[in-house]
Amino acid sequence: MKKTFHFLLFLLIFMLLSCRQEIKSAAPNIIYVLADDLGYGDLGTFNKEGKIKTPHLDQMARQGMIFTDAHTSSAVCTPTRYGILTGRYNWRSPLKRGVLSGTSQALIPSNRTTAASFLKSNGYQTAFVGKWHLGWDWAIKDSAIHDKPIKNQEIFEKIDSTKKISNSPNGLGFDYTYGHCGSLDMPPYVYVENEKITAPVENITQRKGDYHWWRRGPTADDFDHEKVTPHLFDKAEEFVNEMNKKGQPFFLYLPLPSPHTPILPTEEWRGKSGLNPYADFVMQIDHRVGRLNRLLDELGISDNTIVIFTSDNGCSPEAKFEVLGAKGHDPSGVFRGHKADIFEGGHRVPFIVKWPKKIQAGLVSQKTICTTDLLATCADILGKKLSDSEGEDSFSMLPTFSKATENDYQRSFTIHHSINGSFAIRKGAYKFIFCPGSGGWSFPRPSKKEIHGLPKFQLYNLEQDPEENNNLFGQYPEIENELITLFKTAINNGRTTPGTPQKNFSTHFSSKKWDPLAVFEAN
Repeated sequence: MKKTFHFLLFLLIFMLLSCRQEIKSAAPNIIYVLADDLGYGDLGTFNKEGKIKTPHLDQMARQGMIFTDAHTSSAVCTPTRYGILTGRYNWRSPLKRGVLSGTSQALIPSNRTTAASFLKSNGYQTAFVGKWHLGWDWAIKDSAIHDKPIKNQEIFEKIDSTKKISNSPNGLGFDYTYGHCGSLDMPPYVYVENEKITAPVENITQRKGDYHWWRRGPTADDFDHEKVTPHLFDKAEEFVNEMNKKGQPFFLYLPLPSPHTPILPTEEWRGKSGLNPYADFVMQIDHRVGRLNRLLDELGISDNTIVIFTSDNGCSPEAKFEVLGAKGHDPSGVFRGHKADIFEGGHRVPFIVKWPKKIQAGLVSQKTICTTDLLATCADILGKKLSDSEGEDSFSMLPTFSKATENDYQRSFTIHHSINGSFAIRKGAYKFIFCPGSGGWSFPRPSKKEIHGLPKFQLYNLEQDPEENNNLFGQYPEIENELITLFKTAINNGRTTPGTPQKNFSTHFSSKKWDPLAVFEAN
């Protein structure tokens, strides 16, 4: 009798453990690969006229699905990263325009839910590997470093490289972190692993040139600009291998520093495109994403792993549009503008999702999605609800992963944002822009003579005019009033999802110049 009891107890425990493991394994792994300054037209799948060969990402698109109308929440780096992790528009934070520097303080407070902290609280192992660009607080020797661009070596010398950083990605839900703080052209040039700088900082480096420049600044002994991209992919593969051994669901956030400047393809990729170094760099990224997907296949975990590939904004003019254009390639495809702009080329990006277990191969979605949608998507996948103070601008993309349910996707409009703080709102075919020019770096530029005489606002029908050439402002007052009202409500409610109104961070809105609603007072 005693032996029978022990056997039954053992059997019960075994069944419970097996059940727990089955539930665990049912949760999909999630890998989010974020390219830096990659244009919509740089991948063959999105631009049939493009000249850059991207066979591995094209294959990923065939195995999964693509979104032809995907957008970043901003036309530049930092704010888009904020939106990806928090599910909230960046202009609700202290960052109303521009980007952070390599020594900026942390932008995301530790009490805000991120995709990483949400998944960690639901049994995931989480990792950040790559370019952070959301600020963290360096340890300092004698005085605080303020949130301003660094101009001289004296300020850098205040950083104590022997001590841990604080307000780091580890405090925002990431179990493992490895990467650098700003863009690859922003000092200091050091790797930080789990809050510790990985090597002595004894060098000062700088490079100038058309494609491969970076600013002067401290450089750690183990930091080689040219090797950063392949090194980060290697680290990502190490994490995937380790998680596979543990058999626990994982989230890997892999924000690349490339093909952003410095444009540094490794020797084996130089000249491969026949176009220019930027195109070579894109091909190198394509190769490594292909290798990452092959690793998932080899480990037998690709079927229930969601792999997302996208970019943080449009292509930068540093890619030399004129050189690429002379050879028949446009990084923005048919769209107007590029990185930094309020035009489509600034924020419309390639977006691929592969999840063999759930997504039918070869799907194409024309739904308008935004990179803020990750957090709500993760919650929906796990059958969880977000609170009113979480993911205020995040809509679950899960319904779009099947043609049968795609019309259940709840996003009805999207707000866009440029480098100088200009806004646009998009609903259906119509896009209303709250400024007379590009809001960024392309013609017509803000505060330049070239915008004189232009209408204050712009309205485009993107179905009929994807190039944004025909400004319809003033011709459709009902549509304009509807979009303006939606925009005002989105600002005042502190959210675009259903729920209790939330507060925006309003310090920088105290001046009319940066108040997004003040533009209407002048109209």
